[in-house]
Amino acid sequence: MHTKINIRELSMFFKVFSDETRLKILGTLLDSDKCVCEIANAINISPSAVSHQLKLLRTLNLVKTNKNGQNVTYGVSDEHIKIILEYGIEHINER
Repeated sequence: MHTKINIRELSMFFKVFSDETRLKILGTLLDSDKCVCEIANAINISPSAVSHQLKLLRTLNLVKTNKNGQNVTYGVSDEHIKIILEYGIEHINER
């Protein structure tokens, strides 16, 4: 049985992947969970810009948070996100 497709949600999902900063953040999180400062240092943008993008990524369930006391780390929410990114990279590298 086919599930009804929510076009609006699917559109928002794919829009996330059209932004270089968000892709850099997701790419940074593929290997391990990181805090905002680690992500900011890895992709060379301000922590506030990272936080802004993480809010959207969390809203769309692309990243998860892990809280340990006052420390919060972010990671890719599940294997689906990793697979989508890996397939995209694989497709680009086929050229």
